[in-house]
Amino acid sequence: MPIAVDIDVMLAKRKMSVGELADRVGITPANLAVLKNGRAKAVRFTTLAALCEVLQCQPGDLLRWEPENTGNTETAENAETAAGGAAHGGHR
Repeated sequence: MPIAVDIDVMLAKRKMSVGELADRVGITPANLAVLKNGRAKAVRFTTLAALCEVLQCQPGDLLRWEPENTGNTETAENAETAAGGAAHGGHR
């Protein structure tokens, strides 16, 4: 998944356990583990805000984008240009 979750990094910096964070945020340790391990499909802004408040950090300290390694040699710029060309009538 292209979104990496760095909750463990902030937990280590704050010397806090998963259980303590879950209690203070108001979510179950199981749901926090799903989020922490990158298996969550979504996160509510209210949960993200609570995590940031408890950990005294910014959302970008917890979540970051990483490009997927698809093995495709076509660059994103070429793909965008090709898609843009098709969207604007195709041939030039």
